[in-house]
Amino acid sequence: MTIVENIKTMRQERGLRQQDIADVLHIDLAAWNRIEKMKQNLMVCHLEKIASLFDCRVIDLYTYPKRFVDPELLDNHERISVTFEISPDKRDILLKLVTGNENIKFIDQ
Repeated sequence: MTIVENIKTMRQERGLRQQDIADVLHIDLAAWNRIEKMKQNLMVCHLEKIASLFDCRVIDLYTYPKRFVDPELLDNHERISVTFEISPDKRDILLKLVTGNENIKFIDQ
């Protein structure tokens, strides 16, 4: 499933309306409807707000219904490996959203 499909499923399971997400993102209902129908791209900058609405982490939007990493393990590990394709210009943005660290940068290996 795609992240948009995951978000739609999460929204429905929580009994939220499309308007609820549109309100959080400060976009109109028609725009969110186009996103859910995959006729418009979901912007990376919206992921943090959606995750906050669902009380989860951004990475969990990608891996739903599974949790990517148990939060209790995060305190004991400094490195998390994530494997999925993302364009180079979005890597740093996503990495900051996932980790909550504004000073982190993606390093090509």
